[in-house]
Amino acid sequence: MKDIVISAKLISWNSLRLTIFYDGQIGNLKPNLVEDDTGRRIPLFPVKASSTASLSVYEFRMEESLILGHPLFLEIESLGRVALDVSEAASFENFDRIYHYEGKLGAEYQKDKTRFAIFAPLACSVILMIAKPDQVRPDTFPMDRIKGGAYETVLEGDYEGARYWYLVNNSGSVARCLDPYAVSSSANGGASYVIDPNKVKTKKVKATLPIMQSYNDAIIYEGSVRDMTIHPGTDIVHKGKFLGLTETGRKTRKGLPAGLDYLSSLGITHFQVLPMYDFATVDEKNPTKAYNWGYDPAQYFVPDGSFVTDPDDPYARLKECQAMVDAFHERGIRVVMDVVYNHVYSWESSNFEKVVPGYYFRHRHNGRMASTSGCGNDLASERPMVRRLIVESALHWVDYYDVDGFRFDLMGIIDVETLKEIRTEALKRKKDFMVYGEGWNMGGEVDFPLGTMGNHALLPGYAFFNDRFREAVKGMLFGDESKKPLLMNCLAGSCVEFNAYPMFGDATQSLNYVECHDNGTFYDYLCRLRPNLREEERLSLCRLALSIVLFSFGVPFIHAGQEIGGTKKGIENSYRSPDEINWFDYALLDEREEMYRYAVKAIATRKKKRFFHHYDPRCIYNLVDIFDYHGAVILRDNDPNSVAPDKKIELCFNVEPLPVTLKLEKGAALELVSSPTGEEGKSKEEVTVPAFSLTYVVYR
Repeated sequence: MKDIVISAKLISWNSLRLTIFYDGQIGNLKPNLVEDDTGRRIPLFPVKASSTASLSVYEFRMEESLILGHPLFLEIESLGRVALDVSEAASFENFDRIYHYEGKLGAEYQKDKTRFAIFAPLACSVILMIAKPDQVRPDTFPMDRIKGGAYETVLEGDYEGARYWYLVNNSGSVARCLDPYAVSSSANGGASYVIDPNKVKTKKVKATLPIMQSYNDAIIYEGSVRDMTIHPGTDIVHKGKFLGLTETGRKTRKGLPAGLDYLSSLGITHFQVLPMYDFATVDEKNPTKAYNWGYDPAQYFVPDGSFVTDPDDPYARLKECQAMVDAFHERGIRVVMDVVYNHVYSWESSNFEKVVPGYYFRHRHNGRMASTSGCGNDLASERPMVRRLIVESALHWVDYYDVDGFRFDLMGIIDVETLKEIRTEALKRKKDFMVYGEGWNMGGEVDFPLGTMGNHALLPGYAFFNDRFREAVKGMLFGDESKKPLLMNCLAGSCVEFNAYPMFGDATQSLNYVECHDNGTFYDYLCRLRPNLREEERLSLCRLALSIVLFSFGVPFIHAGQEIGGTKKGIENSYRSPDEINWFDYALLDEREEMYRYAVKAIATRKKKRFFHHYDPRCIYNLVDIFDYHGAVILRDNDPNSVAPDKKIELCFNVEPLPVTLKLEKGAALELVSSPTGEEGKSKEEVTVPAFSLTYVVYR
């Protein structure tokens, strides 16, 4: 028939809708549903019909619920046949109960055979395409449908290093896709690879990692593999690569430590590395042509090839990533991995959508795609097989690469149960594993709890980026006096009833920061909001901001370059700005060596003073006095049992533009000062605390 368009869609387990666009008479319909592989004909019974001049819509029911996994066609006597679209079945009641696979997924390699399995419950067929290393044209093998909506096949022989893909037939539309569970791939996601796991076992260096009793023992430093190594002002050889952060003895032009040596010299306990799994927007073969932070996931189990010496070598990305983690462990530094389990780069072209249409992404009550992330899609972490993929991906990075923690991007989009399961399973592997993230309440039309700060009581053991802390410190140091009471609350860990309501159950849940990779740097904000300051004053405020982060109760978090007043030239969202904007500026380090030296001393002071490792709000409330002193903020502890071997400590944060004279009692000594006065270690009866500075006093 001329100019006729027909579609058929399954709308419940036992009903379907037939839509016909045709400008003529259709006549009587006598449709049957046919399982093309078995020849079985399923009778259909009319339910209702409606039509206009050129559109006719019919609904039919079946006597029993439809079983997926067959090629299904609606056969109409007068019109021919049309494939039945079953893509909406993922939203049907009981779908997750009926289609849920618990067996191993991905490629399971053994020397004499390899098993392949993929979860594709809507598909009527799946074909494995595979080529051994010396093979140009791939072979094809039909896969068998097994329980729970999965497909599997076992190939005899040695398939190590083979490239493979899946051809997934959903409702007559065949898509070629990668394995969502693949652990390695060729450059830019060209193909998945079969890997021998015995060849990529990490050394798992344990002896050099210091004991960690609570999150408050941590000092986290955030940076990117590329940013920390690519600056031309060092002799790092593997610039922009995992291996660049394994090199030792590297120097700046002035002779200061660079790369791994620099990070180690700071005294940090944790290096939080920006996304290092496979992301979509940097060409792995020509990585310097574009920049991206990597918050655009493509493959959750695969290290990104832009950080690798040879992105087409399936083992290089695994081994070089492991080598970087091992190098940090040998220095006593734990590695926290930044993970993005809230969205993918492009849901339409993602392997998830190709394999199971409509399943992996969250939909609003009106049926439209949810985009709370602002990236066009939200992963449906609450669905069993999505949760399973997220959890298994996370644990893969612990097992394969020995990472020590996760920082969750937009954690407030991920459901609580998924987050709890990740922590529970990670702690079975490492008792000091850290988990924290962005707990912003971004809304969303869901009826289950998400990983927001408001749900902190549901997530014990999780820390949250404390935006109260960030805004209080920035506001105060930008000249807003009204922020001072809130600043005092933040110094106490944002977990006590003091000048503001408690945000957290204890101080380990408060991740204290003033800048991170997002938004502008603190230095750049000062340039914009306080343009009349002298450069010396700006740098004093940068030192003071770092001091407040380090000497507050909670978990201190430092963004790369913050310690030397780093700049992004005023750019607030530099996620795809060039290297010259995002890199760690080693030339600036050479210029501001004094700021670097102060950061080293301040970090060492924080680590050795066990007082700041308190996290119980009752302890903090009873031990600590925080008060205004001639415009400055004093934090004092008078309990010698708490601050031993000292008798008492007193910190004066002078947030004002004028100096403050601090009267001292007998036995006082200056432990640390953020202004270059040269008075540390001296005993005095009084001390002048310069504008925008910290003075740390101990009594012995």
